[in-house]
Amino acid sequence: MQNNSQIIIYHTKEGETKIDVRFDGDTVWLTQKMMAELFGKDRKTITEHIGNIFKEGELTENLVCRRFQHTALDKKKYNVIFYNLDVVLAVGYRVKSPQGMKFRQWATERLKEYLINGFSLNEEKLKSGRSMEYFDKLQAKLREIRLSERIFYQKIKDIYTTSIDYDAKDNKTIEFFKVVQNKLLWAISKKTAAELAHRRSDHKLPYLGMQSFDKNDEKAITKKDVSIAKNYLNEKEIKMLGLLVEQYLAFAETMAEEQKTMKMSDWIKRLDVILQMSGKEILKHAGKISHELAIAKSEKEYEKFIHKQKKLEREESIKELEADMKALRSD
Repeated sequence: MQNNSQIIIYHTKEGETKIDVRFDGDTVWLTQKMMAELFGKDRKTITEHIGNIFKEGELTENLVCRRFQHTALDKKKYNVIFYNLDVVLAVGYRVKSPQGMKFRQWATERLKEYLINGFSLNEEKLKSGRSMEYFDKLQAKLREIRLSERIFYQKIKDIYTTSIDYDAKDNKTIEFFKVVQNKLLWAISKKTAAELAHRRSDHKLPYLGMQSFDKNDEKAITKKDVSIAKNYLNEKEIKMLGLLVEQYLAFAETMAEEQKTMKMSDWIKRLDVILQMSGKEILKHAGKISHELAIAKSEKEYEKFIHKQKKLEREESIKELEADMKALRSD
């Protein structure tokens, strides 16, 4: 157990709110007083919420409560009831306060990952001396990414979630992924995502020109499929994409081994270095085709493709009907 540790629970516009917590196993422990401070409510309100949580059967009291020895301001030691993360979350979704609202918005996506897994890095945690535990888990996460069957871009996203400033909902993060995608596609095809979809989508070609699409059934192609740039990459380009991503993962594991933290901006700079070392051209512009133009072109080709498919189906039906009629006449 680790006593008197400190961790950032969440951020408000006014600044950081730091709560003393107790680590034991895979959870954290807070007192009612700590929860009152966290949610900006008095202790009586927290007590009522906890009582209702147990009364309604949402949680079982003896499974989520534990007594720890606590040193008070008078230097005396008392046995105090602490509540685990499940109770903190349950109370957080009941309290009505501005801080409670902010907690709910943040906790749904981040809290368990932030406190337990540590994959969303925070600098306070590293400074507190728990960095070795974080980097051990980070290395395990990277090995999991390497061995996974997920597509290349998803692996890249998985790498970026380890950044200390990663925020999935931030518009800058979304734009960041678009930049990275275009850099990779340009390196292997000399085309951005929009240019690939615009220039290679062709209703006259099998699967509308998509070469890395799952070619089980042309009828299974959707309008969404034809707007995904990766689907138009050929076998050689897909192989090169995989090699570049593998180099990225190798670098990420090196940073974890050396216990170096990475920000989103650091990752994109490192991508440029990896591309240069691989003899690839670095994309320094936005491309000649807009996303909107690419979508319009690919969807237009898709409509033509569907029309062609329906025409072929009608012709096939007529042939089958004529064959059936000929068979009847011969009988």
